[in-house]
Amino acid sequence: MPRQNNRKPNEMRQTTLQRRYQMYPHGSAYIEVGNTKVICAATVEDKVPSFLKGTGTGWITAEYSMLPSAPILRVPREIKRMSGRTAEIQRLIGRSLRNVTDLSAIGERTITIDCDVVQADGGTRTASITGAFVALVEACETFYEVGKVFPVKDFVAAISAGISADGEKFLDLCYEEDSTALADCNVVMTGAGELVEVQITGEKKSFPRSDLNEILDLAESGIKELIEMQKDALGRDLVWRVGRVG
Repeated sequence: MPRQNNRKPNEMRQTTLQRRYQMYPHGSAYIEVGNTKVICAATVEDKVPSFLKGTGTGWITAEYSMLPSAPILRVPREIKRMSGRTAEIQRLIGRSLRNVTDLSAIGERTITIDCDVVQADGGTRTASITGAFVALVEACETFYEVGKVFPVKDFVAAISAGISADGEKFLDLCYEEDSTALADCNVVMTGAGELVEVQITGEKKSFPRSDLNEILDLAESGIKELIEMQKDALGRDLVWRVGRVG
């Protein structure tokens, strides 16, 4: 089946990543992955959840939302009750960022990551993680003291991959591809190539383990590209902070 814009199976959608997108948060980024558009912001507060008080350790949490008009069909605002999907994505974003962060280096601070989807065409959770990382690094720079450990230890990014209706493995699914895929997988991976999370579902039928290996290889190639984009977005003044000790 031909892909949107005649993409090859291993080709990502056109992606842009911009740092300092908003004026007021401690860190912010804007990411476009094809037609999916997400604003990511990081806010630092001098407080921690009650279970961390007095420990000298900080916390990272995430909030995710989608504008009613973001997808093809309008979705109601989640005013009274959060959907299970939203809760799952928020936890995924938080886990992904905490995985590459030294929480003790944050001190007793909480960094809240807000990911707001303004247009959705597949891959909103993976785009949110990739963009949120840039906002996190920018936010950590606001309280980092030279000579100490920079809180962010490594890069992390995420992408989708899957199996098309005709059995072909392909990278970075748009909504149309996602809705007809035999299997859909979201992969979160660090700059060191270590897996943070793999979410995969056989949508139409089961699949052999060998297919998963191919999907992970595709995802790894895409994540390497995304990390290079993160580095470009952070620029010379911040990219070297990641993983720095002293």
